[in-house]
Amino acid sequence: MTTVETTFSGADSGSLATAQTKKLSLYVFALFFIFGGLTSLNDVLVPKLKSLFSLSYTEAMLVQSAFFFAYFVASIPAGLLIARIGYMKAAVIGLLTMAAGCLLFIPATLSTLFPAFLGALFILAVGVTTVQVVANPLLSLLGPGSTAHSRLTLGQGFNSLGTTVAPYIGAILILGALNEVDPATLSGAELTAFLAHEASVISNTYAGIALVICLIAAIVWLQRNALKSSKKPERLNPFSALDLLKQPRFAFGAACIFLYVGAEVAIGSLLTDYLMLPTTLGMAAEEAGKHVAFYWGGAMVGRFIGAALMRRFAPGKLLAFAATAVIALLTLSAMSTGTLAGWSLLAVGLFNSIMFPTIFTLASEGLGERAAEGSGLICCAIVGGAIIPPITGFAADLSTLALALAVPAICYAGIAYFGWYARRPHAAA
Repeated sequence: MTTVETTFSGADSGSLATAQTKKLSLYVFALFFIFGGLTSLNDVLVPKLKSLFSLSYTEAMLVQSAFFFAYFVASIPAGLLIARIGYMKAAVIGLLTMAAGCLLFIPATLSTLFPAFLGALFILAVGVTTVQVVANPLLSLLGPGSTAHSRLTLGQGFNSLGTTVAPYIGAILILGALNEVDPATLSGAELTAFLAHEASVISNTYAGIALVICLIAAIVWLQRNALKSSKKPERLNPFSALDLLKQPRFAFGAACIFLYVGAEVAIGSLLTDYLMLPTTLGMAAEEAGKHVAFYWGGAMVGRFIGAALMRRFAPGKLLAFAATAVIALLTLSAMSTGTLAGWSLLAVGLFNSIMFPTIFTLASEGLGERAAEGSGLICCAIVGGAIIPPITGFAADLSTLALALAVPAICYAGIAYFGWYARRPHAAA
């Protein structure tokens, strides 16, 4: 791994001028919003591509596999890129890569091949990964260390805002036509024309996103010299962090990040189709897609509730409670029908809210100077979002969407056990 020693320019040799710091912080908050929104937009894209290409649930979940596999591939290279060229330039490269991925939806539409859409998503996700690896440490540097936690919390708030807003807007832009036409009722030239038009709806949406991203990249590029970095890479193998897996607490925590991201993404991906079922809410595609915003919005609200509860209860116990509550909600949803089935699944987002940061913190306790290495390895565990959703989709193909909820429930059972296992501080464990 590589460490970056950062110095700032300005009137005060120890920090950026206040105005400049605030300006850069706003740009970083925008980055949090963008990569959060693009990630949750996949939840709208899954049912759209499933309908257009007549995919099984297993095949449709490859959308998430293509996206989240990029975290496994690009996390470590992104860290090395930051060490080589600095935060701001790395952010620009990440943004331009995101824009390129968005623009690749145009040739994917022209080819009318599902693998072409997966390729575009992978490139987009490489850019998202790079920007995410940049954003977290950069935001902590933009101001005094005493307020770093509050800035990171605010950054996560912008990320949650993006994940809440994007599915709602995406449902309007991308899912609208599925309310009016069922591709299964078309054939021949009519079907070909419909598929071409609907695929172009996707490419036009992402082309518009690309333009916005390019504009932000240009703004960030103009600020590239505001943050001057001197790099001092340690002479360590980037994969040296793997020996941290010998520590049971860390290894268990990394595994739970894998399980959590996989379960969260699997539920979000199935929500639109689940809410469209006659046995749940029986909604049209666009309306069901809009309701995905409640799932991610619950996570946004839950962050603030969780932050208050963390002051009174041990994080491990709170994590175990939240995971157990999710298992109860999944069971209730699978065993009921109508409004209760739909809203109990949407309510899962509220309890998801504290899981990632809590697992991350509990797993990293006791790492000391190797905390940065552990962080990089945990980021690689986000690849769970590429593995668990197809397994859940396969279960849905073999049975029903309701019964397929057993797969994320098993994941949350592992998380609940980890919370109880790590309920005491590391030194006392």
